[in-house]
Amino acid sequence: MEEHIWYLVEKFLAGDITDAQVKELQSLLALYPDTFLLVKDFLITYHDPDPQVTPKEIYAFFKQVDHLIYQNKLAEQREQEHIAKRQIPQIFITAISRELAMAVQFFKIALRNLQRNRSISTINITGLAVGIASAVLILLWVQNELSYEQFHVNKDRLYLVFNKSKVDGELRAWSATPMPLAPAIKADFSQVQDAVRINWVGSFVLKNGDRKLESQGFTTDPGFLKMFSYPLVEGNINTALKETHSIVLTQKLAKKLFGNISPVGKTIAVDSVKNFTVTGVLKDLPNNTEFNFEYLVPFEYMKEVHWFNENWKSFNSQTYVLLKPGVTEATANKLFKNIYKTYPGDRRNDVFVYPMSKLWLYSNYENGEFVGGRINVVRLFTVIALLIILIACINYMNLGTARSTRRAKEVGIRKVAGAERSWLIKQFLGESVLITFAATVIGLIMVQMALPWFNGLVRKDLFLPYADPYLWLGGIGFILFTGIIAGSYPAFYLSGFKPISVLKGTMHAVSGLVTPRKVLVVVQFTFAIAFIISTTVIYRQIQYAQNRDTGYKVDNLVYIYQKGDIAKNYNAIHNELMSSGAISSITRTSSPVLDNWSNNDTYEWKGKTPGVRLFFGENSADKNFTQTFGLPLLAGRDIDVAANPTDTSAILVTEQAAKVMGFKNPVGQTIKGWNGNFLIVGMVKNYVAASPYIQSMPIIIKGAARQFGTITLKLNTQNTIADNINKISTIFKRYNPDYPFDFKFLDESYKIKFQEEKNTGQLVAVFAGLSIFISCLGLFALAACMAEGRIKEIGIRKVLGASVARITALLTKDFLILVLISFVIASPLAWWLMSKWLQDYPYHTNLSWWIFGLTGLGSVVIAFSTVSVQAIKAAIANPVKSLKTE
Repeated sequence: MEEHIWYLVEKFLAGDITDAQVKELQSLLALYPDTFLLVKDFLITYHDPDPQVTPKEIYAFFKQVDHLIYQNKLAEQREQEHIAKRQIPQIFITAISRELAMAVQFFKIALRNLQRNRSISTINITGLAVGIASAVLILLWVQNELSYEQFHVNKDRLYLVFNKSKVDGELRAWSATPMPLAPAIKADFSQVQDAVRINWVGSFVLKNGDRKLESQGFTTDPGFLKMFSYPLVEGNINTALKETHSIVLTQKLAKKLFGNISPVGKTIAVDSVKNFTVTGVLKDLPNNTEFNFEYLVPFEYMKEVHWFNENWKSFNSQTYVLLKPGVTEATANKLFKNIYKTYPGDRRNDVFVYPMSKLWLYSNYENGEFVGGRINVVRLFTVIALLIILIACINYMNLGTARSTRRAKEVGIRKVAGAERSWLIKQFLGESVLITFAATVIGLIMVQMALPWFNGLVRKDLFLPYADPYLWLGGIGFILFTGIIAGSYPAFYLSGFKPISVLKGTMHAVSGLVTPRKVLVVVQFTFAIAFIISTTVIYRQIQYAQNRDTGYKVDNLVYIYQKGDIAKNYNAIHNELMSSGAISSITRTSSPVLDNWSNNDTYEWKGKTPGVRLFFGENSADKNFTQTFGLPLLAGRDIDVAANPTDTSAILVTEQAAKVMGFKNPVGQTIKGWNGNFLIVGMVKNYVAASPYIQSMPIIIKGAARQFGTITLKLNTQNTIADNINKISTIFKRYNPDYPFDFKFLDESYKIKFQEEKNTGQLVAVFAGLSIFISCLGLFALAACMAEGRIKEIGIRKVLGASVARITALLTKDFLILVLISFVIASPLAWWLMSKWLQDYPYHTNLSWWIFGLTGLGSVVIAFSTVSVQAIKAAIANPVKSLKTE
């Protein structure tokens, strides 16, 4: 080829070359760049005395060859790119196939390991399953709590109106507002789109033919259905509450009253007094709203039943506002702050708004701002869920590393055969994910079985939304995350073994004063012990409040809310009850003795510091107040309006009320209220009204002849409770036939006050027990692995004369030391947490030393019982079997 090229060059110089031959020469030189360089050098240096080709033609020839070389390079580059593109899918497919093949291999190996070590695998899966089930239950509750009131379309513009003022030396806030406030805000401020009032009703009896029931509802303004996202399944939100005698029912209540027939347009009787037209049916309320009602009645109806109060200084309804888009909370607070100075309200109070979306979780008002509330409990249980999962993962980590000697040779052989460390890490993480998957399936079955019990405990209707794709995505993520966390330490630990050390038998387990395994055991038991201490403190606080002297006697007391015709027929009811022998005493009050429905800060007396606001709880009674409740009368006499008509201006005060007023001898003193002067006729012992977790509040009991809310009966102890109730029921049904006879035992109502703390205590106790259970499972398996690893040592010690007790002590000593270290760490941690928790209760117990001592002793006993089973089993084994290979 080179000779041909030079032949053509010769013809080119002689001028005896055709165009076709020129193109051929250029193409050949482009294909052979090295030869082209030689030709180019020759043509530049060649001197012909009679040239047939000009220098210009030569350089044009060079330029054309250079262009062809450039074109060839581009073509070659494109070809290489094309080949690479064809190869990439094949490489990718090969890589996937390889990974799938390895995954199948890993899966087979994992199954063999699970089958070969059934007991350890069972413990691993059981521990993880219990941990996962516990965490899922807790997180279902947490998710529900966090979602409260988040479903409202207008949630970012919905606000509840509050009052704030300095009371008893502290800045306080409360949500009760005057009834005229909402219309005034709506009329005066263009920044407000709407404002509605809400008043709770629990005494209406709804009747449709023979169907009659009493249910809870709201009286509210027509804009309620537009402001809040409670959808109507029937009716029009614009007109449903427009007419005074219209009523909106929930689906549940509509079914009770009308069955499967549509109720819209039909009438029902309310209190057998007025007929209301059903104008809408609401979808049943979701389980993440703080509102609790089954019907809505227009607020205007309050005027017909004389419940409407136009007094700007009376706080007896809640006001919600919907701000216009773009109007901020700060702007609203600036606008509303001094509204009581514009209208005849209490000028000592300022008005502000607070987002409804935050109210459920952040409801504690301290030092001028909302700082916490249920969010503290939500955070607590979120931490508990994470800690339980962590404890279960620690089990897997510890057991994985404890069995390292069994798998060391497997790792060594695989490395000698060419396995990379990354492949071994994938293998061990894959085994962990497989175990986590199995544990998750079992855990979800446990969750489904435990949900009815859990719902009863938290008083919610929680469920697993299987149709929600986010549940499955979250589940996959949870399995991968938990599997990787649980398997991370064993994976990196086992894959790091050196094959030479392993196969020569010179590899030794990690030992020392502080090892990762010991640290993990300490962490595990630290959390478990902290849970136990916390549970003990919670139950002790509940017991402390339950054992508190209530001041009154709760036994054999029944109270009934005064409804319908009871007030009109009270004298006849009273006389028949007393003559029936069913009761020994009766009194009427404005509220149950264990509740506080009214507060008043308008009282003045001689010696009171001017300008200081002091709130007193209020109740009222007609007669036999102290006798019926068994409330000790410390000075003076009881109120008796029937015998002394002037007792409508008489009052009883509690010890705390007298102390606040500065009266050592309060009987005979006169105090001034907003509606007149009152004479103190008696002083009674402090008693518990409202929460049993607060200090005794100052209470004033006023004499009254009307406007009672409750009748309390002291049952005759000579008869059975059933006989007494039957007689009482007959009398009330006779004089109040349109209302069902509904009564409550005072002692049972008092117990309800502890229900929330009891539920919290039960939840913490259950999960503390599960934490201990998971920890002990791991400790049991860990002890078994340790005993198996020291089997020859134990055999030699027995041959040399060591007793069973000595060997048992040897094997249990290290574990007990770790538990004691955990107790030392957990005690101050639990003390700090529980001290913070108790601060929320003004009336609370102390953190006694015996709680920590008893917990520490119990932890040691539990750990010793768990470990000693394996230790004794190893100690009594025949040494001949363990040493026969030596």
